[in-house]
Amino acid sequence: MRPVLCAIALGSNLGDSKTILKSALETLDRTPGISVEQRSHVYSTKALTLPDSPPQPDYLNQCALLKTTLTPHELLQALLAIELRFGRVRQQQWSARTLDLDLLLFDDVVLDTPDLQIPHPRMRDRAFVLVPLADIAAEWVEPVMGVTI
Repeated sequence: MRPVLCAIALGSNLGDSKTILKSALETLDRTPGISVEQRSHVYSTKALTLPDSPPQPDYLNQCALLKTTLTPHELLQALLAIELRFGRVRQQQWSARTLDLDLLLFDDVVLDTPDLQIPHPRMRDRAFVLVPLADIAAEWVEPVMGVTI
């Protein structure tokens, strides 16, 4: 496969989040078929919580542009494996986590499968994704809406 550009979001609110984000990007850059091309500033944001969920620490959020020769599903599997490596435990939606990696955009691909949707279906509603993504990809046209980030 030819190298394509993709965008990911990173988030962490457990442990040394700043170091975790930095290390996750280094791990991605060492992963065969992936190179980190750009990274946004790191932003601190309030955690989204459900009505009956306990309070949790603020998140550090960041976005990165990757070049990859992996398919979208292969990249998703690589992201999930890196989350596990950094101690991610999936308990409850929107719960605290050591590392969250979301595949936002993959070239101009539109994909809707049971395990992967591209563009990420909720990215356009999340300032904690759009602000850092705009740092590095403001002119990227989101292929469903047809508007720039």
